[in-house]
Amino acid sequence: MADTPGPAPSRPPLGTLVVRYGIGAVMVLAGIVMIIINLGGFGVEGFAMAVGGGLSVLLINFLFRLGVSGDREREREEEARRYFDEHGVWPDEDNKPSVREWRLASGVITPEQEERQRRDDKG
Repeated sequence: MADTPGPAPSRPPLGTLVVRYGIGAVMVLAGIVMIIINLGGFGVEGFAMAVGGGLSVLLINFLFRLGVSGDREREREEEARRYFDEHGVWPDEDNKPSVREWRLASGVITPEQEERQRRDDKG
């Protein structure tokens, strides 16, 4: 297993698309043809069977694609966690150290200011 996966293909091959969506589409089309050819009992039952089966195939393919995309997200998150463990920052964060700027309410005296006042009063 490689440490860094290659870039995902931008478009699946035509054969994959035909298997993924073509089978379901052909089943739905066959159901429509059945109802057009024979409006009697067999046509309606064949339509319901073919369209139901075709839509089921399309839905299963959609749900599978949805699950695979979740796996890719988990892989990216795991890679980001490895980067964080190694570098101490998340990959999408800036590497600049943040500078903290404190703003105190008016009239608040810090210990350093108090010490300076004491020295000034003595001197």
